Amino acid sequence: MSPRIVIAGGGLAGLAAAVALTDRGFPCTLLESRPRLGGRASSFHDPTTNTDIDNCQHVTLGCCTNFRHFCERVGLQDFFRREPALFFVGPGGKINPFAAGWLPAPLHLTGAFARLSYLSWSDKLSLARGLKALAGPVSPADESQPFSAWLTKHHQTPTTIERFWFVVLVSALSESLERISVSHARKVFVDAFLAHRDGWYVDIPSVPLEELYGGLLTEWLTSRGTTIRLQSAASQVEMSGDHVSGIRLGSDEVIVGDEFVVALPFFRVMSILPSMLQTHPDLQGIERLESAPISSIHLWLDRPIMDLPHVVLVDRVSQWVFNRTVVGASTNAGEAKPGVVKVVESGSSLEQAHYYQIVISASHQLASKSKSELEEIVLQELAEIWHEAAKAKLLHSRHVTEHRAVFSPLPGVDLLRPSQQSPIPNLQLAGDWTKTEWPATMEGAVRSGFLAAENILRRMGQPAAVLQPPLKTAWLSRWLFGL
Repeated sequence: MSPRIVIAGGGLAGLAAAVALTDRGFPCTLLESRPRLGGRASSFHDPTTNTDIDNCQHVTLGCCTNFRHFCERVGLQDFFRREPALFFVGPGGKINPFAAGWLPAPLHLTGAFARLSYLSWSDKLSLARGLKALAGPVSPADESQPFSAWLTKHHQTPTTIERFWFVVLVSALSESLERISVSHARKVFVDAFLAHRDGWYVDIPSVPLEELYGGLLTEWLTSRGTTIRLQSAASQVEMSGDHVSGIRLGSDEVIVGDEFVVALPFFRVMSILPSMLQTHPDLQGIERLESAPISSIHLWLDRPIMDLPHVVLVDRVSQWVFNRTVVGASTNAGEAKPGVVKVVESGSSLEQAHYYQIVISASHQLASKSKSELEEIVLQELAEIWHEAAKAKLLHSRHVTEHRAVFSPLPGVDLLRPSQQSPIPNLQLAGDWTKTEWPATMEGAVRSGFLAAENILRRMGQPAAVLQPPLKTAWLSRWLFGL
């Protein structure tokens, strides 16, 4: 008789566990409190534009091998657009294309770094020394200090700190440099920039996340026997003796099973665990995890302001601008619609709108600003770069802040993260906040789900390697940096 596997949480961690187990002939029951799957990587419907829009723009990198495998296994890979170049906009408004050259890693991006117009040659030399130092092992003394202190110790110039380290790391880790550990900063640069020439590539979803996880992935899972129950919030893990027997829902219904995965956010998980785990020393670090917000400003303008798919802004409040009109928008019918979308304005009149999404990570400082104040800042920054933005009419806007978007990668945070195997043998924990060797990313969430699935398969006497290996480190990177 096939074991009954129950997964509480329909974010990427829970979905990854469900895919891995279902793919190996073990259908699951997946419980999700919201009316949609995806967790923080989800969409919501905007009635004014009749469009599903993402709560925040999620991107993945070439080094995210487990997320890529997850997408390939369920047929989602064709709904991501790979960007062959990034576009950095310096303080003066000059656009700097950033792409790999012909040299092997880690030299493949040297030309791109050299051409950054907003860094002087002394800044670039400082940066090169900093990257070389960061490729080395992290000492306990370094790991006890924030990355901002490491930058000072390694004589990084103020300009390099503000216009390079800040720009890359705040976008990647969604925290300020004063709240990022050295090991997490190293992870970003080694995996994305130094180890393999494909690690830095950015893949952007070309459809709203709802179409990925709520449509295509749901069909893949249910066609293989997995049951998905939406609006079914887990309220308590039920015990029978020394093992978990079921998940009690908010409706008081109990979903019984044999193996369980709790894939909830770290700030919710402790409240549903049995009392014996709430005081267990292996899990006490969960309550000490901190979180950081990410804000998205969605703008629909009456004209195009840029033809690039995205830009990264330097020395500005806005960090990323995604041209959703180019990358891809979607109507309620679920068809990809690159181009303009219609916005209802003044009752019945229709105007053609061009859709842009601005992302601001680690947006603590925006909490005191009103929606209109934030829009004014963003629109002014866009107008300083593109003349058409100054002439554009704002037809519609949405402002979304995910207040607990990620866990903060503070120094020492990895000591607080629990493993997927809980102290109760038939209970697994999953989420980007568990031990994954990755920061709070889609890759980290998928890795946690895969690791939880591996534990369950091992317990059932059918061990299998679900976790995917990283990109192979280039020979020159091994020789130069010992990676």
